Amino acid sequence: MNKIALPPKDRIPNIFNHISSTCPDKFGDYLELFSPVDGKGRYLHFDELQYRLPKGVDPALAWAVVKLARFKHISTLILLGSPQKPCGFYLTSTIQKAISEADRNATSAALEWMTSKIGESKHFEYLLHDLVEDEAISSSQLEGAATTTIVAKDLLKRKRKPRTPDEKMILGNFKMMKYAWENKDKELSYSLISELHKIGVEGIDDEKYRPGTFRTTDDVEVVDAEGNTVHTPPSADGLRKRLKSIAEWANTNHHDINSKDYVHPLVKAMTLHFSIGYEHPFYDGNGRVARSLFYWYMFKNDFAAFRYIAISVLLKAAPVKYGKSYLYTESDEMDLTYFLDYQSSITIRAINEFKNAYKKTLDDIEEFNGWLWNSGLYKKLSDKQQTVFQVAKSGLAKHFTISNTKDNLGCSYNTAATALNGLVDLKLFKKEKIGREWVYSMLSTSKIKELWIK
Repeated sequence: MNKIALPPKDRIPNIFNHISSTCPDKFGDYLELFSPVDGKGRYLHFDELQYRLPKGVDPALAWAVVKLARFKHISTLILLGSPQKPCGFYLTSTIQKAISEADRNATSAALEWMTSKIGESKHFEYLLHDLVEDEAISSSQLEGAATTTIVAKDLLKRKRKPRTPDEKMILGNFKMMKYAWENKDKELSYSLISELHKIGVEGIDDEKYRPGTFRTTDDVEVVDAEGNTVHTPPSADGLRKRLKSIAEWANTNHHDINSKDYVHPLVKAMTLHFSIGYEHPFYDGNGRVARSLFYWYMFKNDFAAFRYIAISVLLKAAPVKYGKSYLYTESDEMDLTYFLDYQSSITIRAINEFKNAYKKTLDDIEEFNGWLWNSGLYKKLSDKQQTVFQVAKSGLAKHFTISNTKDNLGCSYNTAATALNGLVDLKLFKKEKIGREWVYSMLSTSKIKELWIK
């Protein structure tokens, strides 16, 4: 990651008086900059602002004008670090849009509506089982796991034992997300944070990660791909007290619409994500704990669809921007807006991916049912076979075992075996022995048509 340009530290009192006396011909240009965001609604750090100024405008003076405009609008969210520093934010249009998208499409009620709208809810449930794995896999890959997504899906679906440290990381992340979901009704505590870490990293490299153990030394640093230090966490002294303070903040109800201190759950969840990343309470594995706590908080506040909305898939695609959102905040007086704004843009895209998957399921079901009816296969397939075939045809899952089909369909082992072997008999699936179990997969559409035409 290239080093960022740090904002000027020197304060310029009475900035507009200073401008009018030193460069009156540019006063209008500076006045137009007097806003928290630029003309395109972007909340720019000095690192970016300096390259987007009118000709002849001094970057240091421009920054002073922008900071003055922001000062009047920033609200304090939380205190972090040692000594503690107030962390504030400005409600950008991107953050507002992310809040709106979450409220309209990611609540438990919205998820129930989607399922009922599909009608053939088993198809959607199978899709959701597939999506819930994506965050665990991509979060691990963001931390450096080299295992491919295809192999990782196979690991989780077949429930086989992990063979490498990378596979252990993926399985640990999957268990950590499951723990976050199952413990969504608990309050945040020192022990819950510790348990999340322990579940996520135990058995990978215990000497490196020290599962569930908070750091007691200051020899931990965050480095970029080139080995440059990009973040030195606050001192380990007082860490327990600071984590307790974060937990108390998280457990405080800021969601009362009548409260003057109202904060939307999405903003709090993203702030919790940042807080753990910034404090860096563990020797390693902090990023995955921070992201899992984001999800835990969304689950806790009845945004159940986030179980299937993979933020890390998109963070993994642009890790430099993810890292810069931390650096921008830390280098500009702990202004959380940079981090919240970037996370909001990712959240909007992730929710749209989820909505597209839902729409694709709707379209595929309609197309599939028509094909089944016209080909005469409809009457030959049981309800469970229709479900498995639909999922396979959509491409959302490529390999099926009797065990994972049993779990996904909520049926007995024998019923799952009958469904899968029946699909083989109908020349829709093939099966092959891998290790000790049979793995089933759908034939290509062209092959199926070829076999049925014969």
